[in-house]
Amino acid sequence: MTKTHEIKAQSRKDEGKGASRRLRHASFVPAVVYGAGQPPESIQIEHNTILLAAKHEWFFSSVLDLNVDGKVQKVLVRDWQKHPFKQLMMHMDFLRIDENHAIRVSVPLHFLNQEQSSAGKTSGVVVSHNLTEVEVSCLPKDLPEFIAVDLAALKPGDIVHLSELKLPANVEIVALHLGESHDIAVVTANAVQEEVDEAPAADAAAAPAAPAKKDDKK
Repeated sequence: MTKTHEIKAQSRKDEGKGASRRLRHASFVPAVVYGAGQPPESIQIEHNTILLAAKHEWFFSSVLDLNVDGKVQKVLVRDWQKHPFKQLMMHMDFLRIDENHAIRVSVPLHFLNQEQSSAGKTSGVVVSHNLTEVEVSCLPKDLPEFIAVDLAALKPGDIVHLSELKLPANVEIVALHLGESHDIAVVTANAVQEEVDEAPAADAAAAPAAPAKKDDKK
């Protein structure tokens, strides 16, 4: 069952760069909620609330309960702006969703049991995670917080494609509807061959023998 994550916010009337600057100085994040056929709504959220939530994967890939002045709306994080080098969120956009219509969201992949696999235990085999997230389509109630990729049976030389991922019920991978060419590799287990530098030996063999030193006759 999908967990519920609530974010509390307050509505705001002041808009513009000056108002946003004052909000940030007061430790609030200016944000906008839009979509679902309703007019955009300007809101503000305590910065610590955003900072703590943003440390979790679910904040960016789950349906959130956005509580604005006691009124809860189902939303997704659609955009955010961070300070170039400070731990500071500058602005956020939230998209309202319709619980009866499918949504498309990028969901993180969690790779499990790699250390227990024969590929993970074999010396000289490099296991590559070519994707860290995948875009899925489903109803909001079916949206998973992540997709588990069990690598316990991974062997040297194996490739795990998108079509081989085990998905929750009623969840589809968007790329697989675009054709076989989009069924890309998610995980590869390739043996790395060490190159032996034979140049010194070859150079030694190719070098002409030094001429014998003749004794000087006096």
